[in-house]
Amino acid sequence: MSSMTRKVTVVIERDENGCYAFCPALKGCHSQGRTVEEALANIREAIELFLETMPQGDHSAAFSQEIFTTAVEVRD
Repeated sequence: MSSMTRKVTVVIERDENGCYAFCPALKGCHSQGRTVEEALANIREAIELFLETMPQGDHSAAFSQEIFTTAVEVRD
């Protein structure tokens, strides 16, 4: 079975306890770390493990979702 390399969107939030990471395309795929770099390494591993448990035929559907990220200005 061959493997493919794909890019997926990952969101990282930082707070006083460290960094929390999740992959919106893979519902329930979350991780954390003390630093952004650690959170990225941990979410990469979590995504790979998540995909190992997902039937191969479901991979394309999970990655076909369009996810847009941007910033908006708001008043506070």
